[in-house]
Amino acid sequence: MNPPPASAAPPAARSPSTAVRWSGLTHVGRVRKNNEDTFLALTFDGHEVRYLGKTGQASLAGSDFVFAVSDGMGGAKSGEFASRIAIDRITRLLPRGFRLSATGLASGFSDILAELFSAIHTDLIQLGRSYEECAGMGATLSLGWLTPEWLYFAHIGDSRLYYLPQEGGIRQITQDHSYVGWLRRKGELNERQAREHPGRNALNQALGAGNQFIDPHIGAIDHRPGDRFLICSDGVIDGLWDRQIEDLVRTSPPADSPTSPAQRLVDQAVQASGRDNTTAVVIEIPANPDSAPAPRLLPAIP
Repeated sequence: MNPPPASAAPPAARSPSTAVRWSGLTHVGRVRKNNEDTFLALTFDGHEVRYLGKTGQASLAGSDFVFAVSDGMGGAKSGEFASRIAIDRITRLLPRGFRLSATGLASGFSDILAELFSAIHTDLIQLGRSYEECAGMGATLSLGWLTPEWLYFAHIGDSRLYYLPQEGGIRQITQDHSYVGWLRRKGELNERQAREHPGRNALNQALGAGNQFIDPHIGAIDHRPGDRFLICSDGVIDGLWDRQIEDLVRTSPPADSPTSPAQRLVDQAVQASGRDNTTAVVIEIPANPDSAPAPRLLPAIP
């Protein structure tokens, strides 16, 4: 397997991380009646896949970890169905790709992730054509595949992956697949203008949704102890500025109120806006892990 060259520093200058801590939460918001957001946290090796609890810490030795957020779209409850299909396909297809890559039958992580997104897209298109109630349904998907040295990612839509390096700051890694996102990348809109633009929710790429072709954003970033990542749906962005997101992820809660970073983000975003479903998954690489207990595992996927 050949990692893409996405590091700001030579890989040899960094030692592999030894542990990961995570937290995830989703909320329907204050306006909508059903939650079309779905998030995933799981660990897998060449033998089995196990779901993780909403919060936990574990060793990075021996297993890879996958975290993802999907925001569904479509009439009635088809959006909710679409995001669940996207998440379900990850649990079925990604470990299979891992085993193929480990035996030299695939060329690398980027090919595996591209094939995964293509398979999900095909499934959603076929369901949309086969069932009237599913016509036009689609989903965004932002996924991070964590190993001791790299976070491989794949993304489509306007859910987001943020990188918060140990030394400070916050950087959006993924590209919003929208006209407004394109204007922002060109420097023609600032954060406030992008948030207030009337076309901010109009996507030009998503899984399914009647799109004939997709071109997911796929890449990798190396990490070190003290780094953090956030995967979130647009409900978080609707309620919080990037500066607020960084503060909430980095700030430790009072000792008498031990809330997780994901809960702090979701609670504050819903309080500030709440117009949309709101989901956050925070991934932390502990700087000084005292110990890395076994993760809280749910039953293995057959």
